[in-house]
Amino acid sequence: MSSSSNPASSSSSSSSSSSAMARSAVVVGGGIAGPVTAMALQRAGIEASVHEAHPGPADGIGGGLNIAPNGLAALAAIGADEAVRRIGAPMTSIVLHSWTGRRLAEVADPPDLPVSRFVWRPELYRALYDEAVSRGVRIHHSRRLVAVAETPDGVTARFADGSEVTADVLVGADGIRSTVRALIDPGAPAPRYCGLLNFGAVLPETGLPPTGDRMHMVFGKRAFLGYQVDADGGGGWFVNLPHRDPATAAQVRGVPAQEWLERLRAALAGDRGPGPDLLRRTDPADLLVIGPVEDLPTVPVWSRGRAVLVGDAAHATSPSSGQGASQAAESAVQLARCLRDLPVGAAFAEYERLRRARVERVIAAGARTSSAKAAGPVGRVLRDLLMPVAMRAFASPERMRWQTGHRIDFDAPVVPAQREPAGRR
Repeated sequence: MSSSSNPASSSSSSSSSSSAMARSAVVVGGGIAGPVTAMALQRAGIEASVHEAHPGPADGIGGGLNIAPNGLAALAAIGADEAVRRIGAPMTSIVLHSWTGRRLAEVADPPDLPVSRFVWRPELYRALYDEAVSRGVRIHHSRRLVAVAETPDGVTARFADGSEVTADVLVGADGIRSTVRALIDPGAPAPRYCGLLNFGAVLPETGLPPTGDRMHMVFGKRAFLGYQVDADGGGGWFVNLPHRDPATAAQVRGVPAQEWLERLRAALAGDRGPGPDLLRRTDPADLLVIGPVEDLPTVPVWSRGRAVLVGDAAHATSPSSGQGASQAAESAVQLARCLRDLPVGAAFAEYERLRRARVERVIAAGARTSSAKAAGPVGRVLRDLLMPVAMRAFASPERMRWQTGHRIDFDAPVVPAQREPAGRR
């Protein structure tokens, strides 16, 4: 890679960035993590602009997801939680069923924590986008990053349209296939396929009674179903379909919706829950073909020079974890705190120290859940037999507090961890 595109290409630049305080930032990626990061940086006194490759706001893209109590707490730290509460449906627990209709377990958050919110990604995206814009954050579209150049005084992002933006730091919030990640580390790992394809739909009429504040999930014989029904009878569903061979999102979306819907109906045909009827009520035009379920177990390099990663660019977890957006919000808040109180080099190091172990533990937990969804015939029988016992032993509200009860004190000063002298190690 040429020096013009390597954020750590010169020792003088690295030395300068290590001792400099950040007062401006360019955030690459305008999905969920980008606007949250910009708002967190703004609250920390750092001017931030967002630059998104998509030509316009990404309305209508994506399925349903969960904002966990820890995610709401992270958003509350920057005053952005109410924007999510307004659009989200309360979700106090998840009820798990077998394909026979047998209730396997119910998983709830500790009762003293904020109630999770189920949101549709397009609505979450629009709520955070509008909140950021209302605070004066500038969001630019048609800005596809092609190179990054670092000097002793700053870092410049160069885009395919010929434009350039210079700031004190560059934040890669550009998702699981991050361009920034590849620029700061050409040897960065590719996403790992979890053996599932993800689909969903919103229905005006489900034919089911309201599920209240509970999400219901079914370990089917050949696919995994989740659904929630609103008070008016409308609602939505998602299906994780086991699929042995890896496929790109483009390849999955290249298959006609009608064909996927027929495959999904066949996969759920033998289940005794509501899945078959929900799919019969789904029009192919309304099918959300989301794509492969993927994660990133570990990303060795989170920062280099004046560039750093946040959200899925640094720590993508499977959607099965229910923590993707929440972990992105946590990382945005911690990064902003570190850049507020420490020089750039120390800030990036402390940010990674505060976040790496936690996010990799969340990613591992999500991978285990994805594996259970893709169980074969023998594994399915064992899973259904053992899950009630396992859930009582390992998924009680208190045992999950490490994940959902995490809190960040935004106002507390960041003090780097003290390293032991060499002679004491």
